Parts: sequence; C-alpha cells; structure tokens
Amino acid sequence: MPIDATKVESPGWWLQRLGKKMLDEREDSRPDCDGEITPGLNTLRRYAEGSAPLPHVPGVDPREVAEWMKDARTNWTSLVIDSPTERMGVDGFRFGAAKGGKSAKAADEDAQRIWQENQMDADSDLVHYGALSQRRAFVLVEKGEDGRPVLTHETPYQVAVEYEPGNRRKIRAGLKMRRDDWTGGTVATLWTPEMNFGFTAKSGSPNFSGRTASLRQWDALTLPNTPDGQWVNELGSVPLVPFVNRRNRSLNGFAEHEDVLSIQNRINLSLINLIAAMKYGAFRQRWAVGLEVDEDPITGAQIQPFQLDIRSLWTTAESKDTAQFGEFAATDLVPYVRAVEAAVQDLAAISRTPPHYLIGAVVNVSGDALKAAETGLISKVRDRQRTFGDSWESVMRLAFKVIGDEDKAKAYDAETLWRDPESRSISEMADAAVKKASAGVPWRQRMEDMGYTPAQIDRMEIDRAADALNATAAEDPQPASLQAKRDAKNDTRAVIKRGDVDDVPDAA
Repeated sequence: MPIDATKVESPGWWLQRLGKKMLDEREDSRPDCDGEITPGLNTLRRYAEGSAPLPHVPGVDPREVAEWMKDARTNWTSLVIDSPTERMGVDGFRFGAAKGGKSAKAADEDAQRIWQENQMDADSDLVHYGALSQRRAFVLVEKGEDGRPVLTHETPYQVAVEYEPGNRRKIRAGLKMRRDDWTGGTVATLWTPEMNFGFTAKSGSPNFSGRTASLRQWDALTLPNTPDGQWVNELGSVPLVPFVNRRNRSLNGFAEHEDVLSIQNRINLSLINLIAAMKYGAFRQRWAVGLEVDEDPITGAQIQPFQLDIRSLWTTAESKDTAQFGEFAATDLVPYVRAVEAAVQDLAAISRTPPHYLIGAVVNVSGDALKAAETGLISKVRDRQRTFGDSWESVMRLAFKVIGDEDKAKAYDAETLWRDPESRSISEMADAAVKKASAGVPWRQRMEDMGYTPAQIDRMEIDRAADALNATAAEDPQPASLQAKRDAKNDTRAVIKRGDVDDVPDAA
C-alpha cells in the first residue's frame, strides 16, 4: 500500500520533503535561495579528494588532457580543509556548579566515560572534517541495548533535517536514509519530537520526483514492538545534532574550500598549460630548408634524414646556397610557474591558510614570523570551535537524557574543553604557568592551559598529593604513628575529592 504524502506533517509528507531535499543537495550543482548556482555535495567531495573537473585547453584532445592531469593534479583544497581540522581536538567537558548531589568534577567524569565508550577521540575528527568539507555534519544520539548512549557520526549524504518555521534552533523532523547492502534496498528512519517512523524500499536509489506516486515503492518498516512502523520517541526531541560550518555565510552551512574552488580551477589550468609547454615547446624545435627528402618506395612516406643524437653530425650533399639549418627558441616556462604561484597566494589569502603550508619551503624565517603567519588560521579555528562547541554540548545533554540524568541533561552551563590550537613550546607554556600561579590561577586550570587532558590531570592530582605527603613525613623528625599516617592520607583524599587541590602543600 503506497504511503500518503499529501497531508502536511504526516510521516509520508516528511519522507517526501526531506528525502527530496537530501537527494537534491547531492547534485553536482543546484540553485540556491537567490537563484544562483552553487556546487552540490558531490562537487565539494570531488574537490576535497583532488578530483576537480578537467580544464579545457584549446587545440588539445580532452583525452590527452585527462592523461596529463594524472601528473599535473595538485590538491590544494585538501590543505585548506586539513589545516583547521588537525588543530581541533576535544579534551573533555565541564558542567559548572555541583548539581544533584554530585560535584562538577563527577559530571566531567561521566561525560568522559560516554565519550570514550563511543570512541569519539577518533570519530570527533570525522565530524569536524565532515562539517568543514560538506558544509555540515550530524551526530545521532540513541540508546544502546545496554541502556547506554550511542553516538554516531552522520553525513548530509544520508541525513536531512527540517527546523521549526522561524526558529533555526529547534529541529522539527529528521530523516536518515541509507542503502541496505545486504538486500540492495533502502532503509529510512524518520524522527519527530513525538514519534519515530521506519520505512523500507526495494529500490537502492529511490526518487521523490512526484508526491504520492513516488512513494508507492515505500512500505512501513516492520520491527518488533513497532506496529505500523512507528514507535514513541522517548527523548521528546529529534536525536540529531547538526554541526554547521560557517553559518554566517549560509544558514545551511558553507564548506571551508567552497570559496576557493575557482582558484583551484585556475591552478589546474596553469599546470596543464605548463605541461603542454614542456611537452611541445620546452625543447628547441629544429628546421631545415632546401633539402630533398627521400620517400619510402613501399609506403611512399617521407624518410626522416636526421635523428637526434649527441654523437651525430648532420651533413647534407645539397649546395650550401640551398640547404639551411636552424632552430626555434624554446618556450619560457617561468611565466607558467609564476601564474601557479600567484594563484596559490590568492588561495592562501582567501582561505587564511599559512603560506608555508602550501609552498612547503621555509628559509631564514624566525619563529615570530611563522607564528604571525598562522594568526589567521588560529582565529579561524577558534571561530569554528565556538560553533562546534555548542553542538558538542547539545550532544552530551542528549546523551545524559538517554541515561535518565535530567540534571545534566538540562545543564546549560556546560562547557566544551578544546585542545589549544596554537603551537607553543614547552618552555613558553611552563613560563606562563609560573606567572599564572603568582597571579592566583588555580593549579588545575594551569595544567589545562599547559595542554594536559582531564585524565592526565586527575592522575597528576593524586601523584601531587602523594608527593606532598611524603615531603611532610620526611620533614618530621619524630616517626609518625600508623594511625597518624592513616589520618594524613584520609585528609589528603578528602582534599582531592573536594577538588581543593591548591590546599595540598607543594612537595618542594
């Protein structure tokens, strides 16, 4: 029985609307809201992978151009994406003041457990790269069979969402559509704040060109305890969290390399012209006039009288008045190389990628100059961290909602702890930590500023307290009794549990 897609906000209506939206965005190019043609997800992916379209070279066979591109292709756009991605790393989460009888430190440990259970140290990089290269990425939060939250990275190739009218923060519906490799069909899941729905189609590439007619190939997904392919959404919200890149350029996201695609095309054309000049004009072409060229008696083709050889001397029996030899000048390749360099400089300026990342040559450059060259990249990374940090906090709140922790599920003072994107030497960080200590900055905060992870800091707290206890015992001329040692150890553990690490005396 076909699924009805005529009723607004019905399951079929959402399947039709979000499915068509998803497929349309995959196209190589599509018109945006202003009618301008913008690249689709397939185009963005090809540029990110170094498979830009072939340039057109007048007078050269496209098949020959395709063969040249195997050697001429230089994927600069991948550097534009990889440079900020490699500097974005999540160290943990902080949930502010104590709530529900637990300290803020305990909340951090709960979040860290969820993070590690889902291998997000590795998968978070996929989320960041997906958002930078495909305009946006998603994290799906579900309840696993053991009742623990399951976090999954999703791409806009398989996921589409719709917001409430006039509200860009509240998601009204979300759809995930994937091809089932085992059956060759398609499986789709639709989420609304009230209900969830499942659909199946026998086709591996369903379309949504019409309204009701195009949904005849879809059926309700039959699952245990899900009559008519629907079940109650226990979370009360769509469990998809979008990570939208550069929302200031477009509400649906703007890829990191999207505004330098034309520059990459210019670089490819310059490189192809360079190869053509190298192939046809880099060597001096020789000419001769006044010669009688013999023909092959069998084929009738002219016989080439001279072969290039460094050991050969060309001579002719013709009269010196009629026979002449000469050569054309070789093509100067410097202008082609400079054209490529100029395009790379434009790409570096627009994308705020450090020039030494692209050129790959650093000669007689001071550390301060390199740091100044990376200022634009660092500012760009911090801007992306602010946006993605809000999304990660929403992910963790949904994860706590899955396990029934309503206090942390509503903790809007949560904070994402990012790894410092700026490159600093150990001596610089140590000097800064000493100065911060004199200014009254707590010890744990100083360790975070030095780049240690929360797990490392927790171990360091215990070791630091133990060192302080050993130093105190060494200074006491009278051997302490066993009970006194136990009391001292219990006092130290109480200090660590309260989080007052600065109350522990230094070992030195």
